[in-house]
Amino acid sequence: MPRRSPQPTTVDPSEIARFAALAKRWWDADGPMRPLHRLNPTRLAWLKGEICKRFGRDAKDASALSGLRVLDIGCGAGILSEPLARMGAAVVGIDPSDEIIAAARLHAAEGDLAIDYRATTAEALAEVGEQFDVVTILEVVEHVTDVESFVATAASLVKPGGLIVASTINRTMKAFLLAIVGAEYVLGWLPRGTHTYDKLVTPSELSTALRAAGLTVMAETGVMYAPLADEWRLTTDMDVNYMMAATSPAATRRSPHRHRGALEPRRR
Repeated sequence: MPRRSPQPTTVDPSEIARFAALAKRWWDADGPMRPLHRLNPTRLAWLKGEICKRFGRDAKDASALSGLRVLDIGCGAGILSEPLARMGAAVVGIDPSDEIIAAARLHAAEGDLAIDYRATTAEALAEVGEQFDVVTILEVVEHVTDVESFVATAASLVKPGGLIVASTINRTMKAFLLAIVGAEYVLGWLPRGTHTYDKLVTPSELSTALRAAGLTVMAETGVMYAPLADEWRLTTDMDVNYMMAATSPAATRRSPHRHRGALEPRRR
């Protein structure tokens, strides 16, 4: 396959440095990544359900993702990648930070998990024509420099008929008060500066970027924190956290000798 022209990266160096500083505590469930650890079961269940619907799998099957190649963009130290691998997927996890990828590899090795972790970018994979059944961009789009360009690159990594799943934070005053002021400055759930209001992405902006990349949005849901239960739940309210799934058009098989009006020979 011929090499594609190099693409400008949408990686924000300041964002990478901020998260790289947390690499050693990524798997501390009570550390700076605690909100992500608490959120993960809910987003993982929804993600698994959407994958199973797309590929005709049984969501109750522990190995429901067997045979699927999954790319986890912005994988961090593997909070999502590891359970996907346990479900049978062949997982490639990428992150631009060498420190974070080192932490991911170490934790996967301790759990005897075979995950292909790479310190690289989506643009680098697109340049060499990598393709996946499923691409995840969870808690990523609010940290890149150009949402439309990043989404287009991520979409190019999805095989025909494949699926891309995103999760992020809406750009609303409610999200500003809860996800930034509340979570970062009042409760201290996240390090201050983790999110910047101007970089948050509305559902309309994300769906527009997905459609511009040739994808069809198939499902969306809000996600809310229930403080009394200390857990995240799905909701119709997308004012703060939300997830979205979109599909790539399936490949169209055509006979090289087919003429207009001619019948396709029956394959035996």
